[in-house]
Formats: sequence, structure tokens, C-alpha cells
Amino acid sequence: MKGAAATRIVAWGIAITLVVLPVVGVMQGWFAAGRWPVTQLKVEAEFAHVSAEQIRSAVLPRLGKGFFATDLEDVRRAIGALPWVESVEVRKRWPDTLLVRIYERQPFARWNGDRLISRQGQVFDAPGADQMGDLPRLSGPDSRLAEVVSFYAQARKSFEGRAQMSVVGVTLSERGSWSAITDSGAEIVIGDRDQADRRLSRFLDVYPQLVAGHRGGFAYADLRYTNGFAIRWPTENTATPQVGS
Repeated sequence: MKGAAATRIVAWGIAITLVVLPVVGVMQGWFAAGRWPVTQLKVEAEFAHVSAEQIRSAVLPRLGKGFFATDLEDVRRAIGALPWVESVEVRKRWPDTLLVRIYERQPFARWNGDRLISRQGQVFDAPGADQMGDLPRLSGPDSRLAEVVSFYAQARKSFEGRAQMSVVGVTLSERGSWSAITDSGAEIVIGDRDQADRRLSRFLDVYPQLVAGHRGGFAYADLRYTNGFAIRWPTENTATPQVGS
């Protein structure tokens, strides 16, 4: 019994010490803003768009404080404000090091010309976005972003294995009309989405016959006709009506 009582007394003594120590430390200046300054910055990232200079510029003003006074959330917000940063993890390592892990945004497509869509579905601004010609080009009202992305996937699937071309972009107009852009630069006006599958199938079914004898392919196709569509070839100024099958 005496041994158990002694153990409890020691345990309480340790607990009280752990509670009192921070208070004493503050009183003695142990955790003062200038004590044990953070002088080392270690960054983990697979850099493609974020530069080391950008990170230094964001973090350095927040270093130099004491180890305990360095605000990790402040550092995280500063780095997270950089255009290409998706998320940030920040932690300290005793006695003077700040560890940062950065995850860059992965661009999926261009949005309305000068913005980007990340693979997480977030629209963001980034320098040089309008120069990324290898990305799909999607356009439409911001409120219908998810619908535009979905239609792009639908249009690409419709073309797979059915034509010697692919869809590289789609547009939703303010009036609700859909159109697609092919890898050759041709525009295909589709119209209402509920008619898209039928109209694209009708067009692609006869596409091989349509392009026979036209080495350069078509420049424009309007699929909004009840029983057919109209096509404009690169050398023509007006669209020529074609009858669908």
C-alpha cells in the first residue's frame, strides 16, 4: 500500500511539473520571441511551376523569430497564396528548423482562355496559363464548370475509335449551346446537350464518306439540323448542307 501511495505521489508530482513548467518558462523568458530563432528552412516538393525564390520570398519574412514564437499557420498561408500551390504542410524540428512540404496544383485544362482547372476541379489563375496549348480548352459560365468538364469527357468518348481526330476542347455558350473543337482546329456546333449523343453519332457514322477526297478535313460543322448537318471545308466561305444517314 505504501508503495502504491508513493507511486501516485510521484505521478502527481510529474503531472504538476508538466503543467507548471510552461508557465515558469514564460515567466523566465524561455519561450520569448527571440529565443532559439528558426534559421533553417527545408522544403520538400516536386517543383514544376513553383520556384525556390518564390518560396523564400514568402517564408523569410516569417523566420528569425524564436522557435516557439514562429507561427506555422502564418507560414502556411503565405506559401498557400502562391498561384501554383495546392496545399502546404508546415512543422518545426527542434531546435532551429522549419520543415515545409508543398504540393503543386496539377493542371487539367484551360478555362475560358486565361485560367486553369486543377485535377481537383479548382479554377485558379497562374502566369502563362494562356500559353499552355497542350491542355484541353474548356469554356463556359463559371457556375457550370462541372457540367462543361463532364461534357468534354462525353465528347472525347464519342470520338474514340470512330474518326481520325480527337476532341481537344468544348464550349458552352451563354444560350446553352454546346460546341467542340477537334485537334485539327475544326469547330463542331452541337446545340442542346440532350441531343448531343444522337447528333454526334449521326455525324461520325458518315464522316469517312464525307472526308473522302478532302485531304485537309473540314473546318466547321453544324449538327443542329433535324435530318442532317452542314459542313464548311477550309477553302469555302459558306457551309454546305449535307444529309445525314
